[in-house]
Amino acid sequence: MAAACVLTVYARTYCHLCDDMIAALRSLQGRFSFEISVIDVDSEAALEARYGELVPVLEADGRELCHYFLDEAAVTDFLAKMR
Repeated sequence: MAAACVLTVYARTYCHLCDDMIAALRSLQGRFSFEISVIDVDSEAALEARYGELVPVLEADGRELCHYFLDEAAVTDFLAKMR
């Protein structure tokens, strides 16, 4: 059995753009099979230094798919290739 695809959102708890991206990803789960992992960038100094004001940042398979807003075309293209 293949491992589930995981999309990682680097986010902040008080970030409305982060909430919007996570909600948009959840709506895509009806069309694609993937898990969402949310990591609080403020939980570690290294993460805060790396992502700073870019949050939310969506990564999958070691690459950035988008930041600030969900790039639905890039994400659906990535997920379609993972099937």
